Amino acid sequence: MAATSASIAGRPGGMNPAGWVAAVLVIVGLLYLGQSIGVNQAALFLVGGLLGVALYHAAFGFTSAWRVFITDRRGRGLRAQMIMLAIAVMLFFPVLDAGSIFGNNVYGFVAPIGVAVVVGSFLFGIGMQLGGGCASGTLFTAGGGNVRMVVTLIGFILGSVIATHHVDWWWDQPAFNAVSVVNTLGLAGGLALSFALFATIYGLTVVLEKRRHGGLEQPAAAERVGWTRFLRGPWPLIWGAVALAVLNFITLILAGRPWGITAAFALWGANAFEAVGIQVSHWDYWQLPHNAQALQASVFQDVTSVMNFGLILGALIAASLAGRFAPSLRIPFRPLMAAIIGGILLGYGARLAFGCNIGAYFSGIASGSLHGWAWLVFGFLGNIAGVKLRPWFFGGESPRTQPSGA
Repeated sequence: MAATSASIAGRPGGMNPAGWVAAVLVIVGLLYLGQSIGVNQAALFLVGGLLGVALYHAAFGFTSAWRVFITDRRGRGLRAQMIMLAIAVMLFFPVLDAGSIFGNNVYGFVAPIGVAVVVGSFLFGIGMQLGGGCASGTLFTAGGGNVRMVVTLIGFILGSVIATHHVDWWWDQPAFNAVSVVNTLGLAGGLALSFALFATIYGLTVVLEKRRHGGLEQPAAAERVGWTRFLRGPWPLIWGAVALAVLNFITLILAGRPWGITAAFALWGANAFEAVGIQVSHWDYWQLPHNAQALQASVFQDVTSVMNFGLILGALIAASLAGRFAPSLRIPFRPLMAAIIGGILLGYGARLAFGCNIGAYFSGIASGSLHGWAWLVFGFLGNIAGVKLRPWFFGGESPRTQPSGA
């Protein structure tokens, strides 16, 4: 298997067969979506592909960034997230305050803070560390050839659809009303509060990292420069932060709402359940008008699904260009179990918490929603619990054992 993987990987910059297949699928997808659904849907598919490239080349993950900070107090990944969020709110808040852009209405992801968000984000945090990735991390590492993350993705889908069976019970539990800082404090007030929180977290990571190590971690020297680095990677984290913020904003313009990932997993799982005779359409969640319509329609009409497909293909192309697409089926039993359990927790938690690290944390905060900040707090606490559970599944590992995007 090692020899096979090496031959698949090829040399850096040389597209392997899997990469060429992905490139052809992107072209076919753009043509099909543009002609059958609409140019806008094709554009969102392309945005998803660019997100996959940016995530893979920048190794921009949330799971390992949080794990490294928890175990080693290295905060470079967390600081990159704060920069990403700061750019996002500068782009999002004026448009959300206006309510439209280029004549199209837009809205943010604003949700209540309650028991469901607390429990869901905490479970999601545990799942991040056991499954080895968040929502975006699972997609781009699976697309990049990580077979264990494919297992996590299957568990993710299963947990998502299971949650839809009774998520209405969780959403009926005590909760505060949804609050948008843009609506409550105004544009200037919302920006000021957000920047203050970003700066506080950024500064805290600096203080704690210097206290532990005496200085800040420096990025590795660039292996490539210029356009070669842009196409083949690796990218600096800051490139990834800027790209994700800008591409999320483009999603807001094209889709009328921010970037999300996990609603599609519930839809995929529901379609699979229906295919084997389990009538999920009778569940309350799938009788909600929007969800019922999505279940009856083609997945290619679903914005989130189409962007996810693009993301996976984009990551595969990026891995091929980097010469790192080398899938291996050798997965030890305990890491395999961690992938299954972690994936189910990820899917279940995301439905409870109105989204994942993208839909609730990134896009929630970019939308000015306080539930995004609650998700960050309790999701981080879940990551701490998950880190404590990892040794049973992975043994005595270094916090940097897995790729930084995981």
